[in-house]
Amino acid sequence: MTRKERARKLVTKLKELYPKPKSELTYKTKFQFVVAVILSAQCTDKKVNECTHTLFQKYRTAKDFAGIKPEVFQKEIATIPFFRNKAKSIVGAAQMVVEEFSGRVPKTMDELMCLPGVAYKTANVVLGEIHDIWEGIATDTHVRRFALRFDLTDHTDLTKISKDLEMLIPKKDWKYVNNGFVLYGRYTCPARPHDCTEHALTVIWPPAADIWPRAK
Repeated sequence: MTRKERARKLVTKLKELYPKPKSELTYKTKFQFVVAVILSAQCTDKKVNECTHTLFQKYRTAKDFAGIKPEVFQKEIATIPFFRNKAKSIVGAAQMVVEEFSGRVPKTMDELMCLPGVAYKTANVVLGEIHDIWEGIATDTHVRRFALRFDLTDHTDLTKISKDLEMLIPKKDWKYVNNGFVLYGRYTCPARPHDCTEHALTVIWPPAADIWPRAK
């Protein structure tokens, strides 16, 4: 089985398991989702949702976040790893959205990646979730782990893994990759070594049962 054949079989199964891609981060406005994704870097969705449950009752729009004093905002998100840098990025992104995009979250990769705290992975997650635009595959810790376990890449750099997956998988199916692997890794096949020989994806390529990449 070639990498391309394997990748397509894996994605076919992910489409069957998770037919409607949807983030588990909670939000009510588009800019709140941008905030949640920035906060989620090196942090669990559960922890982010606990933080934003109160936060998002106070701040809804980019304009709301743009007016926050960074030192105040740091205290409000202090339960999140790297909260100082994330506070600075979020306020900066909000100000740019207000000043350059009339308060609306941009709809292109290039525009999104101009925002502080938004890189390739974040931009793709945002575009897909709130605009249903799939310009690339977002690689996070779950996608990285399964790309390595199923021998779909020779790289460990997240952006390079994304590019490898984009070469293997038809663009029409990119929307299923990130959320599919995230949910599969979160609820079916966690990172700690265990017997997963009967798991749906491992059945497709059994050697994965013995491959356990180290965390980044």
